[in-house]
Amino acid sequence: MVEKVITLDNVSLIDFLGVENNNIKEVAAAFPMSKIISRGNEIRIKGTTPEISRITDILDSLLEHYQKYGKLTHENVQSYLRNTESEPVAVVPTDDEVLVYGTKGVIVRAKTANQQRLVEVSEKYDLVFAVGPAGTGKTYTAVAIAVRALKNKEARKIIITRPAVEAGENLGFLPGDLKEKIDPYLRPIYDALDDMIPAEKLKYYIENRIIEIAPLAYMRGRTLNNAFILLDEAQNTTPMQMKMFLTRMGPNSKAIITGDRSQIDLPKHQRSGLIEAVEILKDIKGIGFVELDGRDVVRHRLVKEIITAYERAEK
Repeated sequence: MVEKVITLDNVSLIDFLGVENNNIKEVAAAFPMSKIISRGNEIRIKGTTPEISRITDILDSLLEHYQKYGKLTHENVQSYLRNTESEPVAVVPTDDEVLVYGTKGVIVRAKTANQQRLVEVSEKYDLVFAVGPAGTGKTYTAVAIAVRALKNKEARKIIITRPAVEAGENLGFLPGDLKEKIDPYLRPIYDALDDMIPAEKLKYYIENRIIEIAPLAYMRGRTLNNAFILLDEAQNTTPMQMKMFLTRMGPNSKAIITGDRSQIDLPKHQRSGLIEAVEILKDIKGIGFVELDGRDVVRHRLVKEIITAYERAEK
């Protein structure tokens, strides 16, 4: 008998192997002449060469399915064992607007007309400004677009950055080292990524700098090639910071800049780099602009009413 070992890297073992390894037991039951054992992140197969080849093909298909959809069900395993090319309807919708099949089978898609417009504009232009109030899904949608590009191998890495300015708070007064000071400001980015990429794979991406999340100051002097770049909370950039960021784009890179004109935390005398950039660049061909508003709010229903009330007060 021949033995082959398959190592599962960047895979949530419980999601792929199933509870008590039931998914792999299902495969083993379909090949009674072979022996399939799962220990840790290794699957050992003992059998004849032709049968091992068939089992390997099935496991490769299951891994590809898991990497795409973030989930593997009993029905999926049965489908591949029957050697059917089609995916189970309950798990794989035919909706063209799906951006990412996230963790635990969560489907991430544009939920409003302007979010869908952001998706379409980002496909057309290499640089896009998405501006709108809190809760309109700017950041979440932008992260999903970037993750889709990474999964489709349209980008080699994702770089997500924010200016470290928040509501007048001073980083120097926070406890911990620099990373511990900065991470709370980047938490919304991590939350979005947690929804879209399994924990083990996200850890691998971050450790190997395939996904990089860093303060805007860390971008100075760099040229970002073959990357999908997101600048979040751009209303808190200064004009010089915005210019610095815009000139980081290298060959085969795309960028989405998101911000909220109503939540500028810069000193009163300091002009927002986002507002200035939109004015300066509005007539340049090849740059896309998307405006989101209260109709795009996807948080609690009161958020939409709060935003509307503040807009009336400002007018």
